[in-house]
Amino acid sequence: MFTKTPNQWREPAIDDAEVARFREELERSAIRAVVSHDSYLINLASPDAALRARSIACFKGELERCRRLGIPWVVTHPGNYMDDRASGLERNVRAYEECLAAVSGPTLLIETTAGTGTALGSTFEELDALRRGVPQPYRRRIGFCADTCHLFAAGYDLVDDWDGVWDAWERAVGLRHLRCLHLNDSRMPLGSRRDRHALIAEGEMGPEPFRRAMRDPRFREVIKVIETPKGDDPVTQDRRMLRRLRAYGRGPRT
Repeated sequence: MFTKTPNQWREPAIDDAEVARFREELERSAIRAVVSHDSYLINLASPDAALRARSIACFKGELERCRRLGIPWVVTHPGNYMDDRASGLERNVRAYEECLAAVSGPTLLIETTAGTGTALGSTFEELDALRRGVPQPYRRRIGFCADTCHLFAAGYDLVDDWDGVWDAWERAVGLRHLRCLHLNDSRMPLGSRRDRHALIAEGEMGPEPFRRAMRDPRFREVIKVIETPKGDDPVTQDRRMLRRLRAYGRGPRT
């Protein structure tokens, strides 16, 4: 979910009554996991001091809203370094540290990226560097969200080398830090570095990676979010994708 409009800087004011209503409705619902996604405008790796300061303020606002609402997970895209990769990594890490120090509570989930342009986070080693650069105790509040389309676009072959990809993740990052999966197919081929989502099993990846995701016992407790194109009827499309994933999950465990 979003706690604010993701394409605007404007920060909403959430009063205590709204917080109470959200918590009460969530308690009454059957929803077992709530994950927030921060603003798409945030760039914590930017060399532009004004943009980076605005991004830090916006991210602190997101963490604070999630703290008050009782949302335990905040997914965030690594920044775009724009100038120098190593410098961008350092700026991104220091911003994570500052924001986590300022707001207690929610765990940050760094999302894998497709590697377009100067985006950080398209390799497992870079994801690990973003986490390891943050000192304790704040590092304990950092995990990861793996997006299947982004992994495929970045060159990780989930179709023909499923186990090899996750073995590489385990060596570089550790599967214990993977808390969320964004499930979506890719409109673009392996290694394209282009982030173009497709409906599950209807893109370049086909059904097999999603069968594996739903049956692999390593991911049984990992939160799974459908993040596919919605078309003119998002409810119908999401229900169709949910039925498909549940059917995959009813097969034998691998």
